[in-house]
Amino acid sequence: MTENLLSISDLAVKFHGAPDGALAVKGIDLAIGRGEVVAIVGESGSGKSVTAKSIMRLVEFMGAEIVRGRAMLSERAGGATDLLVQDEARMQQVRGDRVAMIFQEPMTSLNPVLTIGQQLCEVVIKHRKAGRAEADKIALNALQQVRIPEPERRLKQYPHELSGGMRQRVMIAMAILCKPDLLIADEPTTALDVTVQAEILALLKTIQRETGMAILLITHDMGVVAEIADKVVVMLRGEVVESGDVHAIFNAPQHEYTRRLLDAAPKLSARMECGVQSVTEAPAHTPDEETSKPEVVLSVRNLVTRFAVRQGMFQRVVANVHAVEDVSFDLREKETLSLVGESGCGKSTTGKSIMRLIRPDGGEVLLQGRNLEGVGASEMTQMRKRIQMVFQDPYASLNPRMSIEQIISEPLRIHRSGSPTEIRDRVFGLLDRVGLTRAQASLYPHQFSGGQRQRICIARALALNPKVIIADEPVSALDVSIQGQILDLLAEIQEEFAISILFISHDMAVVERVSDRIAVMYLGEIIEIGPRDAVLGAPAHPYTQQLLSAVPIVHPDQRRARVFAARELRSPIRPPGYRHETPPMKAVGIEHYARIA
Repeated sequence: MTENLLSISDLAVKFHGAPDGALAVKGIDLAIGRGEVVAIVGESGSGKSVTAKSIMRLVEFMGAEIVRGRAMLSERAGGATDLLVQDEARMQQVRGDRVAMIFQEPMTSLNPVLTIGQQLCEVVIKHRKAGRAEADKIALNALQQVRIPEPERRLKQYPHELSGGMRQRVMIAMAILCKPDLLIADEPTTALDVTVQAEILALLKTIQRETGMAILLITHDMGVVAEIADKVVVMLRGEVVESGDVHAIFNAPQHEYTRRLLDAAPKLSARMECGVQSVTEAPAHTPDEETSKPEVVLSVRNLVTRFAVRQGMFQRVVANVHAVEDVSFDLREKETLSLVGESGCGKSTTGKSIMRLIRPDGGEVLLQGRNLEGVGASEMTQMRKRIQMVFQDPYASLNPRMSIEQIISEPLRIHRSGSPTEIRDRVFGLLDRVGLTRAQASLYPHQFSGGQRQRICIARALALNPKVIIADEPVSALDVSIQGQILDLLAEIQEEFAISILFISHDMAVVERVSDRIAVMYLGEIIEIGPRDAVLGAPAHPYTQQLLSAVPIVHPDQRRARVFAARELRSPIRPPGYRHETPPMKAVGIEHYARIA
């Protein structure tokens, strides 16, 4: 029997201001053995993160108090310490050394005024009493372990200069610096694409085997649970409703809520999971087939977006980030085209370049035949009635000082689309359509859950009856059950309003569920594009094959040994005047093309 590293008994947590008896965590028991991976799963508000932060005694900085309970951490020299009764000085020694935590929101967890190197070295210097030179070496090694490209350069950068996925990798590097006994990982792979997620999970398992580190994993991704967990704890409304061995839970869930969670988990169909199929040549379309295609509503031709890298007193351009390189595709009426790829591949930049939120350096964007290049600000405002965007972070894209009615009605008021009464009726109709109540119109963004805020963003995007919606990772941070609701809502709205959707995502299971066609991006280029079943069932490009092989299989009995050869971490940064060359697209099937030599 595995010796317990941490034993939690009768833990109860209450937030200040909550009614008497209203507990966020209601007397839970939890044991984590040495070297074990224990996963806590459940929807938002179930108490997962509050439980984890109680172990670290961080809930006391969040307006909450630990009402009762014990959290006994085994000491290396023998005996055990109750973390819930230690003073702050002792807890500062424990945090980062014995128990480390990877937080869900890396941007709010990193200090914006310190470089990445300074923040990593601070941990090493405090807990290992190392000199700065040694700390620099350990920090660089940690960044290399989590596979950040150009780690030497990243040490000198600030958090805002990194993508969301890179910031999450920095947080993971910081947590494993001192090889703690217990690593608490709060949604550690939410912002990561499948290949990096698979590498990070494999990395955590490797470190665990080498050091005997235990992991408390908090996640809503049942694929991640199936991939690495030994035990599962299912939480609902602050209580543990089921717990046990991962194989037992997945094979024979006892609680109805556990069954719902497993049913809601997005998964690739069996034919996609079985491996890469052979690619067969297919004949070209006949003229009759060409004329029967739906109308093209958005056409992107040779789109190029680059960002200048400046240095020195005079801010001379020393390089360019080739974020989007020669991207071309068509989006047809009532079609969903998904852009997939790793963090930093240019997916979101492509979407923002189409919307002219970022000014592209070349190429054309035609919306219903109208070229957006050279369009003035006034005309572009009118064109945006036809194309809207749903952003990845709903809270950041909603004005916290405006009520929901004001937020949804704002585009209608800007475009003078009706009288005040007509606008109000339109807002109420949209709230009804996205599953919210009219009584909620007077509330503010902070009073809603993440899934509800995303519904508000969808309602705002629908306000002007657009022809195209660009959905940038709209469900990446949501629980699996809420994900399903939002995806169903998008499908219903698409059918009802005849909307075309450019869906940007790194989740291949979600992409399979929503897509008609898929475009795979790598280093700013589309390297494969075609019908969903062709791209997922018979991927032609090696990178697409690698993406699919990294997708977790949502059952522990089918768990695969993760073996990842070191990949070349190519950088999109090129010197000034660099001439970009790429293999041409080749037809590998019906409407299926790939850049293969």
